[in-house]
Amino acid sequence: MSTIDLNSPPPKHKFSVSVEREETDGERRVRLFKDVALFVVAIGFVVLLVVLCYSTVSSSNATAEEKKWAMSVLSAATGGIIGYLLRK
Repeated sequence: MSTIDLNSPPPKHKFSVSVEREETDGERRVRLFKDVALFVVAIGFVVLLVVLCYSTVSSSNATAEEKKWAMSVLSAATGGIIGYLLRK
């Protein structure tokens, strides 16, 4: 194994050193709970938004302007979901 003298690094090379604390099991559980809770709230919000927009679009009492913005929001939500799924 070769060694590198940190007092005189090779030309055009960078080096970095980091010290990271190890995550405990309790911290991991709390982080995962917060992530899942945030995900569920976000999904609930998107579903509520889509339901409200769909009911506006399909309503006979809604004006043309209301249907227009509801379609815009539905298009944006659909594009966002498709983009999220394709990125994964």
